[in-house]
Amino acid sequence: MSLEKNQKPQTAEEKKKSEMLLFLSSSEEKEHFLSKANRKILKDPLDDNNPITVQVLGICSALAITVQLKPAIVMSLAVVFVMAFSNVIISLLRNSIPSRIRIIVQLVVVASMVILVDQILKAYAFDVSKQLSIFIGLIITNCIIMGRLEAFALGNGVYKSFLDGIGNAAGYGLILIIVAFFRELFGSGKLLGYEILGHKGVTLAESTGLYALGYEDNGFFLLSPMALIVVGVLIWIQRARNRKLIEEN
Repeated sequence: MSLEKNQKPQTAEEKKKSEMLLFLSSSEEKEHFLSKANRKILKDPLDDNNPITVQVLGICSALAITVQLKPAIVMSLAVVFVMAFSNVIISLLRNSIPSRIRIIVQLVVVASMVILVDQILKAYAFDVSKQLSIFIGLIITNCIIMGRLEAFALGNGVYKSFLDGIGNAAGYGLILIIVAFFRELFGSGKLLGYEILGHKGVTLAESTGLYALGYEDNGFFLLSPMALIVVGVLIWIQRARNRKLIEEN
């Protein structure tokens, strides 16, 4: 009883600090980790609120690094890491960042995450790092990441911000991987460097699979315009399936 009497009620500032340490706000503590609201944050960017096909953001990398599947997968994983942890850091600092310099702080956080990813790739996947070249560095200015930091992480708790980062990065990566899948398969007959459509020999007799039937790789798939066409087809399929996404004139 004496202990209960000696305990003082927490001030608003102390509550904020404890929430930041626990990574959960008082409202988030009341709901389950995978509640309906949290699942919606995670799943929406994969479908009805996809950053590329619905918000039409991040198109540049969809053109540049989807000629082969491997760089697209590595780029997707890099964006997942950068976006998830940038969201977490900005959410943790959201009550301490002056509004006048928030964009600068966001850029510093994202740049730090990107440098970390770039160094890891150079150490453990140097060939892929060379293929991705400057595009890893350009994650810093990716409008999807900056948009989610500004629109979500600055106004929500750490856990929700983490889910938002994972969801949006996964939605972005999903489109990159689908585009790269079709471009590499039909452009070179391979996936991840493995021959899928058969071996292309000098003559038909030396060829196997579809190449033995006279199939030829479609070089147009290796050109940037084909990435736009594939993304356009995905947008058409998505809107045909969900008519609510069609903008009214």
